[in-house]
Amino acid sequence: MHLPPTGLRPRVLHLTQPVDGGVARVVTDLTRAQLAAGLRVAVACPDGSLADRLRSLGADVRNWPATRSPGPALVPEVRRLVHVLEDVRPDLVHAHSAKAGLAGRLAVRGRIPTVFQPHAWSFEAVGGAAGLLALGWERWAARWAARTVCVSEAERLRGVRAGLRGPWSVVPNGIDLTRFDTDASGEAPEDPAEPGDPGDPSGVRLRHGIGPDEPLAVCVGRLCRQKGQDLLLAAWETVRVRVPGARLVLVGDGPDRARLAARAPASVVFAGAVADATAWYRAADLVVLPSRWEGMALAPLEAMACGRPVVVTDVDGAREGLPPALVPHCLVPPADPAALADAVAALLLDAPLRASLGRRGRAHVRSAHDVRRTAAAVAALYDGLLYDGLPTDVAPAAGARPTVGARPTVGVRSAAPAHPGVAVDGTGRSAGPPAAARPLPIECRESTHP
Repeated sequence: MHLPPTGLRPRVLHLTQPVDGGVARVVTDLTRAQLAAGLRVAVACPDGSLADRLRSLGADVRNWPATRSPGPALVPEVRRLVHVLEDVRPDLVHAHSAKAGLAGRLAVRGRIPTVFQPHAWSFEAVGGAAGLLALGWERWAARWAARTVCVSEAERLRGVRAGLRGPWSVVPNGIDLTRFDTDASGEAPEDPAEPGDPGDPSGVRLRHGIGPDEPLAVCVGRLCRQKGQDLLLAAWETVRVRVPGARLVLVGDGPDRARLAARAPASVVFAGAVADATAWYRAADLVVLPSRWEGMALAPLEAMACGRPVVVTDVDGAREGLPPALVPHCLVPPADPAALADAVAALLLDAPLRASLGRRGRAHVRSAHDVRRTAAAVAALYDGLLYDGLPTDVAPAAGARPTVGARPTVGVRSAAPAHPGVAVDGTGRSAGPPAAARPLPIECRESTHP
């Protein structure tokens, strides 16, 4: 069994190809938390803004110039990762997204504990022969993952039903609540920015010609087929008939921008990519994400943290990310523009309902999707892979057990508020304290038991 050197905190190597959007945010949040917990953290990713941000946190960043999709560049990309592994010598590898999961598992091939986190399955993104190849790869490569981490139970079940085998963990996505400047009561304080400032909600409206009283729906996400902005544009004409004067802002950039802009009416604004969408969430009356597939999207969680109601499609993770009270108003079938239009228009026309749903959504996110829970859950998972089940002749002495957690001396599981979730390992035995004492919603199951 591979073990970190005696007396040293483990070295973790994160692999990621996406450098923007939700995956980049997850990698950044985990890196920050793990560095604060004393881990030695390295990240292999393409050079750019994500790499700069991770370096500023203190991570050991290695340039890995990977493309988004598999292709002829895969072989040299895997070779580069092999060199990174030889240089960094990690105790554990955590690969994020399908592409990094593909290259990382080929480079490591199970020689050290490898965590694979798909952030939505690759075989959902493509159809035909490419989809079959992606599914075949995921089935075959599962042997090289010590644990596959899904961000929702629905994502896990989709993998199980697709024939993927191996030990699983479900660790729901979390967000950094401090980014949204809420006070202890959960209420957003008065924004101190001057009117017209690009970080001020009234400022972003003003800069894009949107009046303070115009009903505003905002969609935050990469402009691509997955996020479904084309479906939202198909629904928007109906919304405008029912809500005259309504405006729609698409925040983000991507390969579909030109195609979407060509069909968008004048009431739709393309705001482009932003480093922080908080001002747009606050400027919105309603946040919409009509995705075709997800694992668990971050944008709806961030919008709810800002006290804004959301309308999302019933894809993996969406239902699990909403409190039950929001489901009847905020969840619509995927790829159904008519249902999407009905839900968006109904909420834009009902300010008291929007306010009520916004308050409930904010309370839910604060209680269930704090990024500190996510980081502690991942730390407990690492602990299990690196140390659980060691024979006594190699295990650390009692009271001095090495840990990857955020506790001052040993362990991690007391670092977050109590949560009724239960962890179960691949054998079906309890992994850790009883449910009442466990802080985090981790579920680990063999894929043969859906």
